[in-house]
Amino acid sequence: MSIPQTGGGPIERHEQLAEYLADGCKPKDKWRIGTEHEKFGYCKDTLKPLPYDGDRSVKAVLTALRDTYNWAPVLEGDNIIGLEKDGANVSLEPGGQLELSGAPLETIHQTCDEVNEHLREVKDVADKIGVGFIGLGAAPIWTHEQMDMMPKGRYKLMTNYMGRVGTHGTEMMYRTCTVQVNLDFGSEADMVQKLRVALALQPVATALFANSPFFEGKPNGHKSWRSRIWRDLDPARTGMLPWVFEDGMGFERWAEWVLDVPMYFVYRDGKYIDALGQSFRDFLKGELPALPGEMPTLSDWADHLTTVFPEARIKQFIEMRGADGGPWRRLCALPAFWVGLTYDQEALDAAWDLVKDWDADTREALRVAASVDGLQAKVGNISMHDIAREAVAISETGLRNRAKPGAGGMLADETHFLNALKETVETGKTPADELLDRYNGDWNGDLTRIYGEHSY
Repeated sequence: MSIPQTGGGPIERHEQLAEYLADGCKPKDKWRIGTEHEKFGYCKDTLKPLPYDGDRSVKAVLTALRDTYNWAPVLEGDNIIGLEKDGANVSLEPGGQLELSGAPLETIHQTCDEVNEHLREVKDVADKIGVGFIGLGAAPIWTHEQMDMMPKGRYKLMTNYMGRVGTHGTEMMYRTCTVQVNLDFGSEADMVQKLRVALALQPVATALFANSPFFEGKPNGHKSWRSRIWRDLDPARTGMLPWVFEDGMGFERWAEWVLDVPMYFVYRDGKYIDALGQSFRDFLKGELPALPGEMPTLSDWADHLTTVFPEARIKQFIEMRGADGGPWRRLCALPAFWVGLTYDQEALDAAWDLVKDWDADTREALRVAASVDGLQAKVGNISMHDIAREAVAISETGLRNRAKPGAGGMLADETHFLNALKETVETGKTPADELLDRYNGDWNGDLTRIYGEHSY
């Protein structure tokens, strides 16, 4: 979940909404990679989720990271709710999931170094207070009642609203984790091509990274329960966005869609003002019930852009949002997969050729099948395993064409970061399949074994 945004001053022209998005366009040599990943914290002796406050808590971890590794605190009221350093930030999801939002970096080598350093720091401070962290797409055992709400005004408002618009909203907020990558575009046309590829192939990422086959202590019948949750959350702001594939798609079309999404809040003077279900279009006319007579700023628009949650999302960059949180080595594979597909034009064209004939029903069916069956999904004559094999091969070509060496030239390019995905394609087994094998095998149905064997 995003922190309050800084977008700019008053909105005086409707065109500023699309222009704000277009301001994200960058020349190719300025394209960067921003990797985000979330993880669940728990007490090692009880295997219960971390509360916000106390000796073993989210607050204790944040405070230790601040004091030990020189992160600057981010406060909401008197509460520490995040950290900032060197263009990166650490933030909290509603149920206390700890998220690293990485700095914009040039290569997968750099972003993987950043992930590794962060996890080492977290492990260091967590070990000292008897806390562990685990990367999964969904909390395997915990119930909603066991999750402590983090002291952020945005989350209180969202929690109250979620039950009105879907059946799985609070499950998403409190008991799921993801890994995602944020990528740049060079022009409106480049954005459109990348977004279409991102949406069409997001089910492939869901399948490859499927890692949430358990919920509330037992198998749930899905390889990615996290993905299943997103299908019944809030139809006004989620999904595969079939209109993105229609003629006329561009920044203006995206802005018009976001304007039609009901608001959550307005952020003023460090506080979240309840605007649940209200219209940003009314806000533009000075008629927002939450702030009568007040006009919005571009910062308000930037905040509102963070409250839409489709499978891929446009702000001043593109967010790839379809993957479960997972083990350490897969946190680098996700950005490698998408960078390879989208940052080389040959690869991007090949990826579009792979999906351009799919219609909206096919794309949605693939989304559903990926959450249920993972890599074993089939839709008509489309095999998810075959599509994943082709997509990983295209990504590898793109990374090879980028030819970004590691530090000191020790590694010629970034292709080795795909090794975990190549292994999955070769074996046909996703992390979810491997977990189910253990659960039905040597774990003998004892799901608590997952903490000892799959924590960071």
